[in-house]
Amino acid sequence: MPNREHRRARLHLPVRVRWTTPFGQRSETCESLNVSRGGLLLSCQESHAPGIALWITFPYDASIPQGQPEVPARVVRCEPGAAAGTTLLVALQFEKRRHAASNGNGHGHYPDLERRASPRRSLAMPVHVRPERIPWFEEAMTLDVSPEGLRFVSGREYALSDRLLVSFDPHASAPWQGGSEIRARIVRVEPLPESSALAVTVERLP
Repeated sequence: MPNREHRRARLHLPVRVRWTTPFGQRSETCESLNVSRGGLLLSCQESHAPGIALWITFPYDASIPQGQPEVPARVVRCEPGAAAGTTLLVALQFEKRRHAASNGNGHGHYPDLERRASPRRSLAMPVHVRPERIPWFEEAMTLDVSPEGLRFVSGREYALSDRLLVSFDPHASAPWQGGSEIRARIVRVEPLPESSALAVTVERLP
């Protein structure tokens, strides 16, 4: 593509792509074709519509089961590869992070204008959430986290003031401590731009 903001370099490495569906999370291991500071061009099997939010682990090491960093990105385009009937070319743009000192008042893809007791930091990692009286959890992805609350992307519908139980993968470095499942209350539900998913904000309960 001409007139790119960042130069691209040819680099062929494994990339794990994770995305949220109404039936849970899915992932695929793709291959990078070229890389820049602003995004990636991948060779994948799965098709993704432009504007869809994804989480990227790059480079991806399949021998490490957990704990590899994930970066939020958005699909720019998805088109057939050079060989018909084979893989798809998926162009991704990394999401721009808000400044950590903005205390949630930055203007980004996920605006959140209430003032908080402590600033949130951008953090993309799997999180399990479930209503208190339902034994089945949803595996979602966090957007940002503070000691008092977090935001996650969900394909399910939640209502304000719903009580949830939140837990993290035992192999991951959990941002909250205090037991296998932590009680929380929903304080905001908002649609994500160019997506059918929702951003759900919860506050941690004592």
